[in-house]
Amino acid sequence: MSDDHVAARRFGRPRRRPEALLGDKGYGSNAHRDALRHRRFLPVICRKGAPNIKGLGKLRYVVEQTFALLHQFKRLAVRLERRTEPHDAFVSLARSLICWRRLKKAHS
Repeated sequence: MSDDHVAARRFGRPRRRPEALLGDKGYGSNAHRDALRHRRFLPVICRKGAPNIKGLGKLRYVVEQTFALLHQFKRLAVRLERRTEPHDAFVSLARSLICWRRLKKAHS
């Protein structure tokens, strides 16, 4: 099977590169901002001492909720493996279980 055939079978929307990256004040240093701009991301990060960006909490809640869902699997909350492959496999399994549970709940 050629690579072109495999790429043609992908499902869902085509992947798009995000224009901006959200972060909290801990990542507001000039070095972090410069690294993001170098990679063509617009940094949306509050500076220390400045008021928070309005509405940023709603967007960050999705990320925090995702981490909370993944950390309900104790093995992912504390990483014990030295290599990344087993950890990545457990993350994939956890994501599959989370999606399956949500679909099961929606259909009942």
